Amino acid sequence: MQTLDNLAPSSVPAASLTLAQPAPMRIVALGDSLIYGFGDPEGGGWVERLRRHWMTPESPSHALYSLGVRGDRVRQVAERIESEFRNRGELRHRVPDVIILSVGLNDSARLGRPDGKNFTAFEEFQTDLELLLERAQQLCSVLFVGMTPIHEAKMPFSNCLYYNHADQRRYRDATQLACQHRQIPYLDILEQWLNRGEAWWSARLTQDGLHPSSAGYAALLQDFLAWEAVQSWIGSELPVL
Repeated sequence: MQTLDNLAPSSVPAASLTLAQPAPMRIVALGDSLIYGFGDPEGGGWVERLRRHWMTPESPSHALYSLGVRGDRVRQVAERIESEFRNRGELRHRVPDVIILSVGLNDSARLGRPDGKNFTAFEEFQTDLELLLERAQQLCSVLFVGMTPIHEAKMPFSNCLYYNHADQRRYRDATQLACQHRQIPYLDILEQWLNRGEAWWSARLTQDGLHPSSAGYAALLQDFLAWEAVQSWIGSELPVL
């Protein structure tokens, strides 16, 4: 498993990159509503929960910027990633140390009917994804957090978007393979949640069947904190959820 201690962008020699550093890190999280935290009025989503935890004096004090946009697809994130990155360095002209990506679910949606066209055609999605990952790795080290499962019986979302597990897996597999090729750590939330059983994951979605609830985002944060790829820099004190 690749971790942030041994993962470096292609333009930086691995020996020169040390992210398990004493100084607080700058981290940007980019993606769709899973980064934005829609569905969690209690904690604002898993990224916001982690950001608040790192605002206490006894924490590692990492600066975490939540830059999720509801409805974004891979192409929209690729278009804004560099400008978002360049404006989040804080003091002394620093740039962020890590980018967390979480996007792709909206690309997989079927338009108008259950067998309609995907919002982003699969081949187009693969091209957009390669562009996103290439741009991200040119900036700094990258992590990718996968999508949560949706509830098929509650589709369509917004009376026009049909999501399903088969398309989720297809777009997930393409993302996982692209990340593996670039040695980007990928957290497969979809499979982790499905393996816990429908009673478990459906209880952690909102009534729309698409977004996690407050309990869902709390579970997602715990999955992130337990991830080997981030163990070296999340700090020993975990958030109380």
